[in-house]
Amino acid sequence: MNVKNLIDALELEVICGGEFAEQRQISGGYCGDLLSWVMSKAKEGDCWLTVMGNVNSVGVAVLADVACILLTENAAFDEDALARAKQNNVIVLRSSKDAFTLSAEIAKML
Repeated sequence: MNVKNLIDALELEVICGGEFAEQRQISGGYCGDLLSWVMSKAKEGDCWLTVMGNVNSVGVAVLADVACILLTENAAFDEDALARAKQNNVIVLRSSKDAFTLSAEIAKML
């Protein structure tokens, strides 16, 4: 499944990187907010669900090579993070739903 499929199916807000959504494939998912933990556990191609919307989360997304960051519960994404995400072609999405609900929906799609 590509990120565009996810956006359409879950009616997600695209904050950044939507132009890459059709090319980027999602192979799994990871939920977590402790960045050092995510950095060591998330896998390439994961959809990363988090409430962490800062510049450090973009760095972790790049290092882990996740397919996208999905901010849950309408979490904020700050301006520095947005600039860094654009610089690194990171797809950032947002939903009002919680991580549990989104995880269940994504698991059904995979």
